Amino acid sequence: MEAGHLLYGPPDTGKSTMIDAMANFLDYGVYDLELTAVKNNTELRKLFIETTGKSIIVIEDIDCSVDFTGKRHKDKASSDKDSDNDDKPKLLIEPEKDDATKLTLSGLLNFIDGLWSACGGERIIIFTTNHKEMLDPALIRRGRMDKHIEMSYCSFEGFKVLAKNYLDVIEHELFGEVQHLLEETDMSPTDVAENLMPMSKKKKRDPDVCLIGLIEALKQAKEEAAAAKVKEAEEAQVKKAKEKEETEVKKAKEEDKEKDKAPEAANGDIKQGDK
Repeated sequence: MEAGHLLYGPPDTGKSTMIDAMANFLDYGVYDLELTAVKNNTELRKLFIETTGKSIIVIEDIDCSVDFTGKRHKDKASSDKDSDNDDKPKLLIEPEKDDATKLTLSGLLNFIDGLWSACGGERIIIFTTNHKEMLDPALIRRGRMDKHIEMSYCSFEGFKVLAKNYLDVIEHELFGEVQHLLEETDMSPTDVAENLMPMSKKKKRDPDVCLIGLIEALKQAKEEAAAAKVKEAEEAQVKKAKEKEETEVKKAKEEDKEKDKAPEAANGDIKQGDK
């Protein structure tokens, strides 16, 4: 099994659930490493060494856990060479002077590579992120993070697997409506599954009731998303109007200053002529 895994995708799409499932299947322990609590590279090294064999080391939200380079900025050199590259900020690896006093990205990378050499497949490291594009390629390159798994919103094919597992249903007259709503609505597999899970392990729920409940949940999610979009558009419009008003006020003040300067300049010319 690959030692490094990257789970990426929108929030609430089952990344944590996937990690739990992996741990249960492999019978591995899980270490949740909070990088914001790690002071420096030495402390990070000690934490890794203290982990036992047959364990999964999880670093969630790796893109925002720590500002590894002091600040996020654009790779100007690469953008100059290739103007077709996007301008999204990345976590860049740079030479650090105070490696002993702070946690750095290069320190993390170096120790991960050393861990692979020392421990082999006894330990698995999993990074999670909502923004894969924010990560430096060196952090997630093949050989370091060999398995990249996208955790997306539930598709109709994914729903059918859940319906088979939870309801023992392969086809149903309501599947068409579910498919239509899933194509228009973002809902995580976890949320879909919650509407299909049996009330108890011994008794399966009624497929009609579950599917109707899921349809209602999808409709509500669709309405909430539409309302959020309208609110966002309204806030953007208000912000734009406010910025326009501020610009006009600033312009008016500058014009008033120029008007005030004109009489003063004229008076100065008159006095100079009198002399």
